[in-house]
Formats: sequence, C-alpha cells, structure tokens
Amino acid sequence: MYIVFYGILLLLQLADSCSWIDTMRTLFGTDGVRGIANVDLTPDLALRLARAAALSLPPANGTPRFLVGRDTRLSGDLLEAAAVAGLCAGGAHAIVADVMPTPAVAYLVRAMGLDGGIVISASHNAFHYNGLKFLGPGGHKLSDAREADIESLATSPEPPPSDHPIGTITRRPDLLQRYVGNLARSVPARLTGLRLVADCANGALSHLAPPLLTELGAHVTPINCSPDGTNINEGGPLQPDHLIQAVRTHGADAGLAFDGDGDRIALADENGALLDGDQILAIWAHDLVHREQLANNTVVGTVMTNGGLEAFLNSLGCQLRRTPVGDRYVSAEMQRAGAVLGGETSGHVIFSPHLPSADALFVGAIVLALMLRTDQPLSALSTLMTKRPQISLNVPAPSPKRWESDADVQRAVARGKEILDGRGWLLVRASGTEPVIRITAESEDESQAQTVARDIAAAIEHRLGQQGDPQ
Repeated sequence: MYIVFYGILLLLQLADSCSWIDTMRTLFGTDGVRGIANVDLTPDLALRLARAAALSLPPANGTPRFLVGRDTRLSGDLLEAAAVAGLCAGGAHAIVADVMPTPAVAYLVRAMGLDGGIVISASHNAFHYNGLKFLGPGGHKLSDAREADIESLATSPEPPPSDHPIGTITRRPDLLQRYVGNLARSVPARLTGLRLVADCANGALSHLAPPLLTELGAHVTPINCSPDGTNINEGGPLQPDHLIQAVRTHGADAGLAFDGDGDRIALADENGALLDGDQILAIWAHDLVHREQLANNTVVGTVMTNGGLEAFLNSLGCQLRRTPVGDRYVSAEMQRAGAVLGGETSGHVIFSPHLPSADALFVGAIVLALMLRTDQPLSALSTLMTKRPQISLNVPAPSPKRWESDADVQRAVARGKEILDGRGWLLVRASGTEPVIRITAESEDESQAQTVARDIAAAIEHRLGQQGDPQ
C-alpha cells in the first residue's frame, strides 16, 4: 500500500507545487492572502484585492453584494475598512458583520444568496499577521483560477474601470445570531450533563462557543476567551497544553480547542489525550457507515492524512481520496466525488450537508452528540483508528520555496525517500500560510520517521533558515 500511495503522493505534490496556475499567483497561498499586517498586507493591497474581487466575481442579479467579517486581531479594523472601501470602489454593496468566525461568513453568504464574502483573518497565525479569505457564491472558497483572476486585476498597472457606480455599506452585526440559530438547530441532540472545556484561543468564537454549548445543555468551563487584539491563538489547537491541563483540572468529559477564526478544531478526551482531524474523521465515518449515510463510501483527505485512517476506512469497505493540502481542495474533491465527509489532519473537517467548508464548533458538537448517543467516552471512540507514526517539523525560512532548488536539501530529501521506500512516505513543502518549510514523514517505524524528518530539517536550517520544532 505504501508504494502505491507514494506514487500518488508524488503526483499530488507535483500538481500542488508545479501547477501552471501557481506561476500566475504570488499573493495567494493555501487559504487566501496573508502577511504581516501593515507591512506585507497593507491597507492599499487589501483595497485593491477587494476591488478586484468585486469586479471579477459576476453578480447573480444587479449590484454585487459581499459580506465582510473579521477575527479579533488588532489590525482587523484597519484592513476591514480598506476591504470595504475596495468593494465600494468596485461597485459592490458591502455588508459589514464585524467579528464573526469564517464558517459564519460562509453560511450567511449561502443563506442570503450573496455574491461573495471576505474574511479578514490569518486563521491560526500569530496576531501580527492578518489575511483576506475570499468566498464565492454558496459560501465556497475560490478556485485557483478565480484567485489568479483577482490577483492579476489587483496587481495590474492599468487603472480599473471608472464608469461603474460606487457601492454602499450596511452594518449588520446582528447577522451573527442568524448563524448561531442555525448552528443550534443543526446539532442532532442536546449535550445535557456533559462537562466541557472550551478553549477559544481568544478568537472569533470567544463570545459564541461557550454560550451555545451551555444552551445545548453542557456545563462549560471557558478558557482563552478574552480577546484583546494581541492574544489571538494563545491556546487553541496549536498550543493544546492549555486545553489538556484544564480538562484534567476540571475533570471534564471532553475539551474543544478552536483556532482564531473558528474553522479548525482539536479535541481532548476525558484523560486529556488529544484527537486530531484524522481521528475525528474516523469516528464520524464509522457512524455514517453504520447508518448507511456515507455517500459513495468515500472520505476525502489530503496528502498529509495519516495512513491509519486509510486502513480503517478500507476495513469498513470505504475509500480515502487524497488532495493537495488545503481545505478548499478537499471541498472541491468532495463535490467531484459526491462525498459528504472530508478534512485535514490539522482539524479542518467538512460535512457538506452543513457547509462546503469547515465549521469547528459544529464539528465539535456533532462528535459530542455522537459520544452521548453511543454512550462511549471519547477515549473509547478514538481507538477506532490506529494512527501510524508520523513526524511533522516546521523550519522557519525567509524564502520557503528555495528548498526546491537547493542541491544540499534535495540530496537530504532523496536520502529520506530512499530510507522510507516501501515502508512509509515523505512530504516536504513550502507553507502556503507562513514563511516556513513543512516536513512530514510517516513510517511503520517511528524512530525511522524521526530520523528522516530531523535530517532534512537540519539540512534546511543549515542552508535556508533556522531549526524547526515539532508541531
């Protein structure tokens, strides 16, 4: 199986890193445009990108309408103002929702029949970063080709057309409650009696997740729910020690950790052991299969998806389809395959009957409801899938893509592939969201995976940057 998968992995890496469209895209990464706010991502750039989106996304009827939401970063007001000005300059009507998680923007774009949405967020990145995520009709993330169109127009030296009307602005902070109401109705059962810890990483779910979980019947201990503009992503999925300690201290039945914009989740069981996106997919797929609701017996993952999930799905008579890294690629493949369930190891999990993109609070509530319905603790559900040893390292590098042309790094990668041949796989890639090179090695032998990953990290650090640390 590993040999077959490694061949597929090489093809997906090639498609991900060498696509012709990438030669046309320098601003857009894995999930929108990101950079240090007011340095890389300036108000001028935000304005030009938003204006380009207004001009390039054809309206369904008359004046294009866009919803704009943001997370809790200090730079959110600045970039929101610039993006709204850009939409109006492009002739669009801007509906400004203030602080709102990414899945809420996706839901409202679809529910209100809007032409698009812009989320001012850098997701899991530190507070000095910010970004613009663009959504199209139906709340779908944009294709590579559509992003290339926006980037081309935004960076064109030619002035934009000036003979169109100027757009208008409506402020609608009340729209968040429409999303909350839908979310409450979408959870199939109440969470009565559950003792939970909710770590909101001082992000967009800080004043939303604890009250909703309480309304559903749980007893909730909130942590990292006091955003001040600079503390976003303190705690959350990337700093899970906060969650682990709180679950153990409070004797909780489970813990939920959300990232800054609310589309990524990590769970902790009653012992404080963490569950990632692959384990969540295994639990959910198992339930859907037994209720004969897993469409086409297919789950969509990425090249990073743990081989243990694929083996578990195969044991159920199901298949795993893999895509390049990025939940928008997962979503697109789900549409092609007629699948209802997909996601990433990192915690972006998509259930398409709910939304075409990840909604962390919905996913967490579904798993908790499933836990109550099956009368099993999360620790028992997590054993459905046996994870294979996988080591992930991040190496900071000012120019991440340089690894592809550095001879010393290439030799280290070739040695790693040779060592893992037939027993595992290796993925090295430039991050699409921050200036780091990501290394992931999976092997039947954990020490072998560690050795391969650390040798490559050392070569990259020596040639291009600083030594990476395990995720």
